[in-house]
Amino acid sequence: MMKRILDSEKLNVIGPRVREARIQAGLSQKQLSEKLELLAVYTCRGSISRIENGQRAITDIEIDAISKVLNVSLDYLFGRE
Repeated sequence: MMKRILDSEKLNVIGPRVREARIQAGLSQKQLSEKLELLAVYTCRGSISRIENGQRAITDIEIDAISKVLNVSLDYLFGRE
């Protein structure tokens, strides 16, 4: 069995930054979902909520699309800046 990479109950590390950037951009979770869909990344509003709360893992494709839609860097999402 593989050891968990994260040492907490959270399934991702970028959720709080996604929420912060989404609010800063003036978008609802539904609006973010719709904008991701335009990039062929299908992430429903409920999944956005679970990502922001750390209750859902997130793919590299989703991370990249979220950074583009919210106009933030990957370093920002990962808390490196």
